[in-house]
Amino acid sequence: MSKREREVMRRLLDAGGTTYAEEAGIRLRDNPSPLYRLLVLAMLSSTRISTDIAVAAAREVSAAGWRTPQRLLDSTWQQRVDALGRAHYRRYDESTATKLEEQAQWLLENYRGDLRRIRPSSRDDAGALIDALTESPRIGPVGARIFCREVQDVWPALSPFLDDPLLDQARDLGLPGDPDELAALVPGGRCAPLAAALTRARHGLPELEET
Repeated sequence: MSKREREVMRRLLDAGGTTYAEEAGIRLRDNPSPLYRLLVLAMLSSTRISTDIAVAAAREVSAAGWRTPQRLLDSTWQQRVDALGRAHYRRYDESTATKLEEQAQWLLENYRGDLRRIRPSSRDDAGALIDALTESPRIGPVGARIFCREVQDVWPALSPFLDDPLLDQARDLGLPGDPDELAALVPGGRCAPLAAALTRARHGLPELEET
C-alpha cells in the first residue's frame, strides 16, 4: 500500500466513517435487539427518502421502546405513524407503519425474532443472506445490502462486504478496487465504517476534494 492510499483512506474515514447504525443510536452487537433495530433501519432506508430522515425515523422507533419485534407488535398503528411523523418520515408514514408490523411478524414467524439464525458462516454465504433478507417486507436488494454493509464487523465472516458501487467509488478515489486490499488499509480491519464512508462519498464529501 502506498503513502497516498493511506492518506486518502484516513481522510475518507475522518470525513464519513460513522456508520449509519451509530447515527441511529444503535450500538450494534451480535444480539437479537440491535440486529432487529438494524433491520428496521435498513427497511426505513429502502424508500425514496433522505438518509437523514431514515436515520431519524429509526431513532424514533427505538426511542418509543420498540426494540424487539414483539414490542413493535405491542404498539398501535397510530403510535407508529406518530413516531414516524416526528422524524418527518411523512410521505411513507402510514404504509411504513403497516410494513413495520408485517416485518416484525415475519421475523418472529420465520426466525423467532433472532436474525442470528441467518448469520453467514463465510463470505460465500452473502448471496444467501441477501436472499433471506429480501423476504422481509419492503427489504429489496438495496436494503439487504445496507444491512450487510453495516453488520459486517459484527458478523466478521461476512467481511469485507463491499459491493460493486462502493468498489467503483473506491477506484474513483484512487484506492484499490479489491475488497481485501481495501480492508488491509482500514485500521483494525473494520469495514463497516469504510462502507459508510464510501456510500457518503458517492453523494459527495467536500472534505475529500483536493485543496
